[in-house]
Amino acid sequence: MMNKLLVFQTDFGLDDGAISAMEGVAFSVDFDLNIRHLTHNIPQYNIFDASYRLYQAINYWPSGTVFVSVVDPGVGSDRKAVVARTKNDYYVVTPDNGTLTHIDRFLGIEELREIDEKTNRLAGSDLSYTFHGRDVFAYTGARLASGKITFEEVGPKIDLKDLVRQELYGCHPIENGIMGQIDILDVRFGSLWTSISYKDFISCGFQIGDDILVEIFHNDQKVYSNRINYGKSFADVAISEPLIYMNSAYHMAVAINQGSFSKVYGIGVGSEWKITMTR
Repeated sequence: MMNKLLVFQTDFGLDDGAISAMEGVAFSVDFDLNIRHLTHNIPQYNIFDASYRLYQAINYWPSGTVFVSVVDPGVGSDRKAVVARTKNDYYVVTPDNGTLTHIDRFLGIEELREIDEKTNRLAGSDLSYTFHGRDVFAYTGARLASGKITFEEVGPKIDLKDLVRQELYGCHPIENGIMGQIDILDVRFGSLWTSISYKDFISCGFQIGDDILVEIFHNDQKVYSNRINYGKSFADVAISEPLIYMNSAYHMAVAINQGSFSKVYGIGVGSEWKITMTR
């Protein structure tokens, strides 16, 4: 059952009227919608970040919530506009460009439908090719969240094998430990969020209080090596000291207590950045 909650995420920022236009379209569909915002500060064109931030937040919303995620460098191309229904009954309205990767991997998608733009597109917007966030995604999301259409009325069903997915590095056992990728930052605080799951980390035998050798590689060149304490929270180490901890997404992270690990050591994110944790 739909609950009239509609949550927007984009890479548009808040410096112009784009988000307001999307809200206006949604309220024009149903003034009683409850519109909220996940973030509009996804780095421009960064589909991986969009996918991760959805995964980070979605599971904490009430069942039946509709998310509209628009990070769409292929807008106006032949990429599909879709709505996914997850196995725990959330709905994500988004371009089929990899944004659903983390949801598919970690939560599971029950069904995927392509938006039929003949019926689910803002009236009078047919000649607009660059603002599908307003004309297609916000409009369809609002119609779905308000109950004006059912999920089946979004459009034709798509085989899940045809879903566009990004490659996720995951984590891999190595001698005396584990290797992963630096997926993303806890942006405001500069902590490194890795692809190493807590479950896989613990399977290596690491325990709270251990000093673990952390090595970071950029394009296979080692750029950081140090023993870091594994703790429950930042209070387990002194100010300015590094720490390994489990983040809120149940993956392992590396931080500096009251400092930015990323800035201090010049560490980035993505497939070029690997991290190992060993005894």
